[in-house]
Amino acid sequence: MSIRERDLRHVDLNLLVTFLVLLRERSVSQAARRLYLGQPAVSGALARLRELFEDALFIRTPKGMEPTAKALELERRLAPALERIQETMFEPPTFEPADTDRTFVLGMPDWVELWLGPALFASVREAAPRARLAIKPTDPFESTAMLERNEMDASILQTQETPPPAWLRRRPLRTLGMRCIYPRELKRGSKGLTLAEYTRHAHLMVSYRGVFESTIDTWLTSQGLRRTVAYSTTRFGTLPALLRSTRAIATVPEMLAEQWREEQGLQVSAVPVPLPEFSVSALWLATKDSDPGLQWLLGLAAQAVARTSASAAKGHR
Repeated sequence: MSIRERDLRHVDLNLLVTFLVLLRERSVSQAARRLYLGQPAVSGALARLRELFEDALFIRTPKGMEPTAKALELERRLAPALERIQETMFEPPTFEPADTDRTFVLGMPDWVELWLGPALFASVREAAPRARLAIKPTDPFESTAMLERNEMDASILQTQETPPPAWLRRRPLRTLGMRCIYPRELKRGSKGLTLAEYTRHAHLMVSYRGVFESTIDTWLTSQGLRRTVAYSTTRFGTLPALLRSTRAIATVPEMLAEQWREEQGLQVSAVPVPLPEFSVSALWLATKDSDPGLQWLLGLAAQAVARTSASAAKGHR
């Protein structure tokens, strides 16, 4: 759309409102009462309208003020435009899932997509069959910058406990812990890993920065211990295949560990190292608070978290 600022700079929107009321009332005095203005003010507005459009607009007749042909054409074109302006300014936007063909872009680490992707996609397809989901890989180090660059509508990932800045919104979805996962051949029996076993075997580690140490290693060092991290990757999705082919341990979010216990036949154990729980939250820009489509999608994400959590809890009863 091309707007010529010079054309609109001297146009008073109130003049156009007065014009439409005059068309409806066909009387300066009636229009003045409708607009809560004095009759001289409406007469002055009519004079300015005639100058603006270079047309008499209304002709006095025995039956009252009759609009000219140009006035009727202006009504046909201006009334819908002013209605759209009013709707934009004063009526909240609406969103109908069944009618939308919008593409939603969500940022997720691969482990969040593995956990929530199927349930969220199923919900979107059921309620909005023509909508599309685009998942972009992200992590706690890149998510904020990606939101600032409008590369995604929102992200769902591990978040810090400190309050977000004022321009960013955060909706906590679930608190999770970490679990160890390893092939059944590494340790027989149902008892969990001991600290000695944890430090004796090789480890596979997920690091978004490609390093070989984490807070686990910091704690082990404080106890005079160490572990051997033999493989570092930025993706959780490769771990099951690696664990099936080597006697090693990976420390992963609990929902992913339980999923892999069922799907991959791997063993799960508590981590024999003190690790705090962490929050999984949705993040989005404050400027998108009034986006009804995005808020609908985030609601579906919260429901998907609740369903998958309830399903996991039922499976362990």
